[in-house]
Amino acid sequence: MTRWRYAAATDIGLVRQTNQDALYADDTLAIIADGMGGHAAGEVAAAISIDLVREGFRESPSVEGLVEAIQAANLAVVSDSRANPEHFGMGTTIIAVGLTLDLEGMVSPTLVHVGDSRAYQLRDGALRQLSEDHSVAEEWVRMGRLTTEEAAVHPRRHQLTRAVGVEDTIAIDVASISALAGDRLLICSDGLSNELDNDTLARLASAPNGLEMAVESLVSEAKVAGGRDNISVILLEFDQVNVATFPIRRTMSTAPPPVASKILGSSRPRRRRWTWRVWASTLIVIALVAGFFSVLHWYAYSNYYLGDDAGIIAVYQGQPHGFLWYQPIMVFDTTYSAHQLLAGDARALARTISEPSLSSALLYVKSLHTDWEQSRAASSATTTTTTTSIPTTTTTVKKG
Repeated sequence: MTRWRYAAATDIGLVRQTNQDALYADDTLAIIADGMGGHAAGEVAAAISIDLVREGFRESPSVEGLVEAIQAANLAVVSDSRANPEHFGMGTTIIAVGLTLDLEGMVSPTLVHVGDSRAYQLRDGALRQLSEDHSVAEEWVRMGRLTTEEAAVHPRRHQLTRAVGVEDTIAIDVASISALAGDRLLICSDGLSNELDNDTLARLASAPNGLEMAVESLVSEAKVAGGRDNISVILLEFDQVNVATFPIRRTMSTAPPPVASKILGSSRPRRRRWTWRVWASTLIVIALVAGFFSVLHWYAYSNYYLGDDAGIIAVYQGQPHGFLWYQPIMVFDTTYSAHQLLAGDARALARTISEPSLSSALLYVKSLHTDWEQSRAASSATTTTTTTSIPTTTTTVKKG
């Protein structure tokens, strides 16, 4: 039998105008979603995802059920975004730990996540990160292009490479958790992990601090450190825990497998004619020419970039300024103004900003706009003297 106790809290922070985080915790499931997108759309994406993952896992408390619930949430957010123009560009991270039942009847903890919300395991005061951030900077760390210290301050550290609600297909990291009784799991949005270092997280989240006090301390310290984003925390402590019969650690994707092309031969023998060499040569030449133009076309439209379309940030497909006779195609105008950018980002946009995929381009647009919003909020905070009332932290506790 696997059992945990938990405490949870979410807080708007000190800079943001709304809380676009959402969370849920009970005896078998803990979820945090960090929404993104203007006009409260991120809040919508997070709420949709939390509800569907909770309902899906309740119907099927297994690894497959948890993964399918996230896939359903992804499609629901995509559909809502397409149906409601005011929700265009919304998305969310999601990270969840569920007590999953396997075919052997064993109930054990499983971690699933998409985005840069994090999960940590604490044992005897030591902290270990269980999740890997799906961000550009962290991907470059794993590739050896950046050090961990460089990634912490890199301008693209907040640009996600995966998120719920951006594309029809989604890749989900799934991992069994090996834990002991007394171990704690800390699940949080980046509003916590960006403000506090690992030593501080370990000190505040570990025993003998009680779960409720630990959660309150984590949120308070993140606000003292700046509170530049919404802050969400769930802290679990295992009373009893089993290890999965067949532990897994892999990425599950809804992307369809590549279709292998087949060349089917004729069932009837072909009569040889004296011109077969001519025909064969002709077909080879045609195939080479067709292949050459196919490669040109692929290269011409293999790139996406951001540009200024009459004051609106637009996404284009193709090579900036064109390639040979292939001209770039505007995919669509986003809902963001080209004037609502930091000065350096505006100059980069004027020169065009290339991205390898449509989802990467969309996520980068959101990141640029978010940087501008945070800059305005920070500027307003430094030029206006007001008395600020710190919102009350909402805390829920469950004791076994």
